[in-house]
Amino acid sequence: MYLRPAEEICTAELEIKRSKFLTFIQRADTEEAARDFITAIKSQYPDARHHCSAFICHQEGFTPIERSSDDGEPSGTAGQPMLDVLRGSGVEDIVAVVVRYFGGIKLGAGGLVHAYSEAVSLGLEHLRTVVRKKVDLYNVELTHAQAGPVEARLRAAGVQVLDSDYAQKVTLTLGVEAEGVATLEALVAELTSGAATLKNAGHTWVETPS
Repeated sequence: MYLRPAEEICTAELEIKRSKFLTFIQRADTEEAARDFITAIKSQYPDARHHCSAFICHQEGFTPIERSSDDGEPSGTAGQPMLDVLRGSGVEDIVAVVVRYFGGIKLGAGGLVHAYSEAVSLGLEHLRTVVRKKVDLYNVELTHAQAGPVEARLRAAGVQVLDSDYAQKVTLTLGVEAEGVATLEALVAELTSGAATLKNAGHTWVETPS
C-alpha cells in the first residue's frame, strides 16, 4: 500500500530575483512514462534555459526507481533537491519538472537548492493523492434471486464489489485485504444461509481517496 498522485497535473510558479520557476507534477506509473512527461514539458517550453526533473516510480517487491537531472544547473543544486522533496512527501509514481527562465541574476548554489526545493514544495501543495493497495480477489456465485439483495448488503458493509457477471448464475467479484477474508467468508455464509462460498481469483490493485 502506498500513496500516489491522482490523475491531474499540478502546477505552480515561483519568481526569485527575476528568475521564473514553473513547476509541473504528474503521476508516472513507469520510468518510461516519467521520461515521456519530462520530454513533453521540454517541448512545451523550448526557450527555457533549464528543465530540471526528478521522479520516483514504485516497484512491487523492490526499491522504488529514483532518478533526477540538473539539466545544466550546477551539479546537485536542482535535481537532487527536487528528489529529496518528493521523497519527503511519501508519494510514489510521481514525476516533477521545474522549468527555469533565467532572470540575469545568479542565485548561487545555496540559492538554487532553495529555489528548486521550494518550487516542488509549492507544486505538492496542490497535489491530490490516492491510496493504491493490493487486494485479494474472490468470486462468489449466486442465484439471480440472491444477487441483488446480497450485493446491496455487501456494499453496505463496505465490501468492494469490483465486478458482476450475469449468466445462468450471477458471479460477483469481491476485493478484500488479506486480514479481512475470514470476516468476508462469514458474511457471505450468513447472507446466503451457507449456500455460497468464496473462490480465490487472484489479486489486483485498487485506488481509494487518501
